[in-house]
Amino acid sequence: MRVIDSHTGGEPTRLIIEGGPELGSGSMAERRAIFAEKFDHMRRFAVNEPRSFDAMVGALLCEPVDKSCTAGLIFFNNVGYLGMCGHGTIGAAVTLAYMGRIGLGIHKFETPVGIVTVNVLDHHKVQIENIASYRYHHAVSLDVPGLGKIVGDVAWGGNWFFLTESVETNLVLSNVQELTQKAELIRAELITTGICGKDGAEIDHIEIFGTPHSSLANSRNFVLCPGGQYDRSPCGTGTSAKLACLAASDKLAEHKDWIQESILGSTFIGSYRRDLTGAVIPRITGTAFVVAETKLVQQANDPFAFGIS
Repeated sequence: MRVIDSHTGGEPTRLIIEGGPELGSGSMAERRAIFAEKFDHMRRFAVNEPRSFDAMVGALLCEPVDKSCTAGLIFFNNVGYLGMCGHGTIGAAVTLAYMGRIGLGIHKFETPVGIVTVNVLDHHKVQIENIASYRYHHAVSLDVPGLGKIVGDVAWGGNWFFLTESVETNLVLSNVQELTQKAELIRAELITTGICGKDGAEIDHIEIFGTPHSSLANSRNFVLCPGGQYDRSPCGTGTSAKLACLAASDKLAEHKDWIQESILGSTFIGSYRRDLTGAVIPRITGTAFVVAETKLVQQANDPFAFGIS
């Protein structure tokens, strides 16, 4: 399997360019379902230890169904599959430009949750226009054991998020373990109380906000991903969810920039427009860098041939 690794704001993406599973010619959502049902061992092979580590997000490069699109992308991580991935889309675009497969300018990528537009601004900087995002529940109050009252919003940005400013822990790297434990408690309470996204969807991302360290940023965040790792970047789908919440509360005007800072200090520039239906269409700008070109090998009798789960 041939892969190219990149990072977007510190968060890694592994793009499979050769040797991935054959998933047919259906939609990205249909292909993702086949991937999960019949080829999950290849997900584990690509992103789990010993070939990778828990923070890695994988992206399978596919032929698109819509001929106006440049590529299809299916995203996955150490425990399963994602709807969309903002940092991964930026990383994939920079990787395809590095390979000479796309040039500067506007391209479209198919994902399992819809078509995403990318504008390759230079060899490292990309703006993505995400799918329509929205706030689903406002000011949800949770009584979290060990934390007390936590208030936050539930929003969709390509994945489901619970967004809160109620956690009283400084958002710095030295507090990652404490922040992870608190975010896990919040996620467990959401499950216990039956609070879900649309159509009963699991809220599998927890996003905690605090005061930015940079005078140029509007906010700093810590995002706990489904596999128990924190997002090193400001999280593209999480920033999209935040923009939807700000728009719903009339706290951010259309086309006005919102600079989201990660726990590492890396930033995404976010803004939004409204489409003809009034839906919030987020725009996220970030930078990515290619870090490795790798051939993943499987040998006979390897007890961890398909990764450590």
